[in-house]
Amino acid sequence: MGLTRVLVGILFLGLFYNPVQAFSVILPGSYSVTLAWNPSPSTNVVGYNVYCGLASGDYDSVESVTGTNVTITGLAAGTTYYFAATAVDALGVESPFSNETRYTTGVPTVQICAAPAGQFGLTVSGLIGQTYDIEATQDLVTWTVIGAVTLDASGSSGFTDTNAACFPQRFYRTAETP
Repeated sequence: MGLTRVLVGILFLGLFYNPVQAFSVILPGSYSVTLAWNPSPSTNVVGYNVYCGLASGDYDSVESVTGTNVTITGLAAGTTYYFAATAVDALGVESPFSNETRYTTGVPTVQICAAPAGQFGLTVSGLIGQTYDIEATQDLVTWTVIGAVTLDASGSSGFTDTNAACFPQRFYRTAETP
């Protein structure tokens, strides 16, 4: 196919199914992830192979698709998966692997409750031992890191936003630290 990089950056689009109730701890269950990528510029491409494994560069399963996205189902909670894709031509010849992306199941949740003096208490639940940045915004566009928590053996940790009273409205989210 003569392409050095057929697919440009597999993008994680989002968790397709998450058996976590809003504002609760992570429950056991089966997870899925939807992956999407840019199409190959080659006119010979008839499909793609998406590879999945539990270690970087070591893939133990493959899903063949004709489009530029796929939902991978049956992922175990609290597990990191690695994905890469190849383009396939009509003769079955595959391109080199795309850039690899990883995804860890068990999306963190945040429970918010009022605290004294206009503060908000946040309880972050997710993967045991994982560190998450806590981000806040007023407009859902510009996010600022206001703290970080490392989840204890129960899979949760608390944080108090002592500046919450300074804002007419505030939204929160977590981001996995690198």
